[in-house]
Amino acid sequence: MFRKVLLISVICAAMAAGFWMDRSIRRPKQTHFVQFSSSGQTFQGCVDFRQATSRVGQNGCVTGQILRAYTSQSGNTFLDFCQDYRSCPFTSVIFSSDRPRFGNLAALEGRIVEIRGNIKTYAGRAEIVIRDPEQIRIPHE
Repeated sequence: MFRKVLLISVICAAMAAGFWMDRSIRRPKQTHFVQFSSSGQTFQGCVDFRQATSRVGQNGCVTGQILRAYTSQSGNTFLDFCQDYRSCPFTSVIFSSDRPRFGNLAALEGRIVEIRGNIKTYAGRAEIVIRDPEQIRIPHE
């Protein structure tokens, strides 16, 4: 009986560890089309993603090159501006509940974008939660 409980505990712990580490393990492909801001609207006062912490607590605009659009196993998509997202001063996330509104976010990789929204602090760094494709703009298009 004790062995069964121990085995079940070990299996549950392994599954939980895999869930929390899914961001560094799985990288599913995305196949939707792009639907981003096509308005002629210009976002004034954009700051480079490295200076986003200076705008925490404000509605603002952050700009930079997207190096990777990564969707975790839970369905949340992260637009990464740094090679190592863990040490990047800024992050942006699209929660899985909002993901169906967006197209192929992988098409943003390598492109300069402007992201608009409420700049908050999450896990010690600046973050914008993207809920609408209109929050993402590719300048000069």
